[in-house]
Parts: sequence; C-alpha cells; structure tokens
Amino acid sequence: MEPEEHPSKTQRKKAMHELQSLGEQLVALNAEQLASVDLPEELRDAVREAWRVKSHEGRRRQLQYIGRLMREVDPAPIRERIAAWEGRSRQHTAREHAIARWRERLLEDESALAEFARLHPCADLQHLRTLVRNASTERDAGRPPKSYRELFRALRQSMSAADPSPSEGEVP
Repeated sequence: MEPEEHPSKTQRKKAMHELQSLGEQLVALNAEQLASVDLPEELRDAVREAWRVKSHEGRRRQLQYIGRLMREVDPAPIRERIAAWEGRSRQHTAREHAIARWRERLLEDESALAEFARLHPCADLQHLRTLVRNASTERDAGRPPKSYRELFRALRQSMSAADPSPSEGEVP
C-alpha cells in the first residue's frame, strides 16, 4: 500500500502565489470587464474593495485576501477570459503599429499610396494625398504634427472600413 502523495509545501505556496497573481489581474480589470466574469459575490466585493484601498500595505493584505478567496473558485474560466482580453489587446496594438508603418511609408515613398489604394479600395485617395503632403510640409517646417495625426486617423478609418482583421495590410 503506497502512501498518498500530497503536494509539497513549495508546490502549495506556488499555487497560492499563482492564485494571488490571478487575483491581481482581476483587480486590474475595469468595472465592465469584472461584471462579465463569473465570480462569487464575496470575491467580486473583495476586488471592488481593492480598488478603493490606497495604502501599499492595505492593498497587499487585500490582494492576499483575494488570493485566499480564489482557492475556493475554479481559476480556469477566469484565466481564459483574461487571456482573451489580452489577445484582443495585442491584436489592437498590432493594428496600430501597422497603421503607423503605413503612415511612415506614405511619407517616405510616393508610390506607396498606389499600393495602399490597391489594398484598401474604400480609401479616400485625394484626402490621403492631401494629408501626406501637409504632413511632409509640417515635418520639414518643424511645425506641430497636426496633419501627421490626421493622416493616422484617416488610415485607421480606411483600414477598418476595408477589413476589421489586424493582419491585412501589414506589408509595409
């Protein structure tokens, strides 16, 4: 007869720290995101209380309390939900970087506008051409980048109208 294997103290502490870390991620959510996560009311209240605690030591103790409450909850659905939000965030960042690359490419290469028009047929080319010209003039004159920012917004709108996926048009 073999003795039952229990997790070692180190393994238990590691698991508790992981749950506390997951609790910290819950505290980092906004109210709308927190409302969409299925949590026991006591845990939800503890997270809301952590939002209100300002002192370092008080916040640390509140996070430990949240970690203790997390032991009674299945953490897998919470992890999946947070991972989905982080994935969307990475997707959004990738899209913004693609737009910035297009903006720089349009400012550096005049033939890039034709390629952009081919990839995004809904784009207002006359407006984009004007913004590119104005942004170049601003840059050369050392003026504030008003058209530069407007160009970014126009590119975002054109790229969103054509296809909402972030990978499209990331060729620059």
